[in-house]
Amino acid sequence: MKMESNSHKLSRPLQGIIVPMVTPLLDRDTLDVTGLERLVEHIIAGGVHGLFILGTTGEAPSLSYRLRYEIIQHVCDRVKGRIPVLVGITDTSFVESVKIAGKAEDAGADAVVLAPPYYFPAGQSELLEYLNHLTHELSLPLFLYNMPTYTKLVYEPETIRAAAEYPGIVGIKDSSGNMVYFRQLQTLLKDRPDFSLLMGREELLAEAILLGGHGSVCGGANLVPELYVELYNAARLKDLPQVEVLHRKVMELSNAIYKVGRYESSLLKGLKCALSCIGICSDFLAEPFHRFRRAEHEVIEKYVSELGIAKPGKSD
Repeated sequence: MKMESNSHKLSRPLQGIIVPMVTPLLDRDTLDVTGLERLVEHIIAGGVHGLFILGTTGEAPSLSYRLRYEIIQHVCDRVKGRIPVLVGITDTSFVESVKIAGKAEDAGADAVVLAPPYYFPAGQSELLEYLNHLTHELSLPLFLYNMPTYTKLVYEPETIRAAAEYPGIVGIKDSSGNMVYFRQLQTLLKDRPDFSLLMGREELLAEAILLGGHGSVCGGANLVPELYVELYNAARLKDLPQVEVLHRKVMELSNAIYKVGRYESSLLKGLKCALSCIGICSDFLAEPFHRFRRAEHEVIEKYVSELGIAKPGKSD
């Protein structure tokens, strides 16, 4: 594949609520296909603006390549072009990233997403060279993904500014949770209104949009997509009273669903458990994690009820 020209349909800049979809599993290497189909329809019905598969919330690093390819095909077949599909291609192997991108293109995806290759601590000049080489192998638009908590590497603002000049690099998802960093990106890229700046921490959705960001990638939108769409719209309109009300609801969900349990994996466990409580999909997690035990499951069930999260097709 060569990034010589790109007449793809992806809007520039990509804006709105992008959902980092969980990966429904039946066991460590079996996709919950029925659950995946329900989840896709549930998310799209919420009015979101895009779907991001094989990211952190999708447990991509823990999945076999065979399973990743299967997920790409099933999701693209189900979405059928209704909203853009972004596919995570992050890997420690350059060649495997290119292979995943090829599968995404063949399946009909709209873009790919890349965090820095983890394990070896690459310098910024090395990351730029890596991105330059990679873009020459890709045919789909590429979003960068700043996720220092897990990759232990940061795309420094000046690196993003330089990478934005590479053909095919069209935006960044910043999950650092650092609003100073996000504002630095906005300043450095003020002459690039076509370069999408997406907030990766849903708790900062309102601030990011009010300050001119293009959108947000919100894990909670797997569960209640319409809430995040409503908050995005209110922030775009600068309807501050409505922003305050909706932001409070987002924080209630975050504090309830993501903080049950003892480990960082509680975010993934809580989200999948909540989805299982409303009948969307299985709550099985890829190794080394496991689903919540009965005690934690009952806590999540209680929170889902208290937050008024209804099963699809039923009113609150």
